[in-house]
Amino acid sequence: MENETLAILMGLSFFGMLFIGVPVAIALATAGLFFGYLGFGMTLFNLLPQRIFGLMENYTLMAIPLFVFIGVMLERSKIANEMLDVIGHAMGGLRGGMGLAIILVGVLMGASTGIVGATVVTLGLLTLPVFLRRGYSKSLACGTICASGTLGQIIPPSLVLILLSDILGQGLGTLFAAAMIPGLLLAAIYVVYLLMVGWLRPDMAPAIPADERAEVSRLQLLVKIIKVVLPPILLIIAVLGSIIGGIAAPTEAASIGALGSILVALIARRLSWQVLTETVRSTLRISAMVFFILICAQAFSLAFRGLDGDELVLQLFELIPGGPTADIIFMLFLLFILGFVLEWIEISYIVLPLFLPILNATGADMVWIAILVCLVLQTSFLTPPVGWSLFFLKGVAPPEVSSGDIYVGVMPYVVLQVIAVILLFQFPAIATWLPNAIGW
Repeated sequence: MENETLAILMGLSFFGMLFIGVPVAIALATAGLFFGYLGFGMTLFNLLPQRIFGLMENYTLMAIPLFVFIGVMLERSKIANEMLDVIGHAMGGLRGGMGLAIILVGVLMGASTGIVGATVVTLGLLTLPVFLRRGYSKSLACGTICASGTLGQIIPPSLVLILLSDILGQGLGTLFAAAMIPGLLLAAIYVVYLLMVGWLRPDMAPAIPADERAEVSRLQLLVKIIKVVLPPILLIIAVLGSIIGGIAAPTEAASIGALGSILVALIARRLSWQVLTETVRSTLRISAMVFFILICAQAFSLAFRGLDGDELVLQLFELIPGGPTADIIFMLFLLFILGFVLEWIEISYIVLPLFLPILNATGADMVWIAILVCLVLQTSFLTPPVGWSLFFLKGVAPPEVSSGDIYVGVMPYVVLQVIAVILLFQFPAIATWLPNAIGW
């Protein structure tokens, strides 16, 4: 059997195992080892240890568990809950003000953990009952939570950016700087949408009643903002600023950030042995999942390349008319579709490397490509019927919230995401200006 045929069968078997419920990591390793052995025998097993050892030696990837620790600590210590409550009261006088609070907390949590699932679940548990109690439209509430939770896909220190830094050969500080403006631009687009909904349909996004807001004086609110909201913001600025500014390496900055998150919880009197234990366990579980998938992905990618699968991809792109621009659009479309069935780790480490020869041939700016990939994956995470964020929210939603409510609610945000992708595609400087301005 020819190698190209084995490569196609390997890809089909991988997707087949996914659809029957085989865990992603096991499906990757099984398909890779089986078809790789059929293609070139024991040679695969001689090369695989070197690939795995090279992965584990990667200094940049050491930052993953440290960034995860920061986000989990802020979540387990209930600091995220307090931030939501304080920001919600500060903006409660606006129609749609609670929605704005969700977006801001989504930005802060995205900048502290970069884990979409954890952010969506946390926001869903904390805010969806509050939304419903305050008379918000169920669809608007669900859409806002899902969209805010996925901001962690693009806002540094997104775990996607950490992997893309390694895959595309770009500095992590460069990608963090490139993602800042697109991420904040997307959050601003969400804010404008919510303000328009509050203005045009006040019944869907009512303001917090004046008597409830009067229970907390402006001075008390200011003190709470300084005590609850300011420390996490300063922590995030210190961590990201040191990386983007070139003061510290990503792993060093993440280490200081992890220690800083413990100090923030201690100052807020939220640190306990139980909180610390739960944080360490959750960090270990999430990090082990990420690295196990990365290790299993090595077997798949090594076998696929050995079976000339990358040649198949090149031949596919040669059939597309329109030149380099069409190639990039086609790649983004494929990533969008694959985002329905694969997690970002598999897409980043299995699919994206196959496109690297095409991308290099187009002469495209890899920094711009990396941010486009993040935005496209974020869009697929939101798009019904199989967006990951929708499943995360449905798992923690009250019984009165149906899947239809979630699907209807996210559609306007999907449109906003597409607008953001188009803007970034047409104006690459949105991503490249800041890295160039600071000399990366």
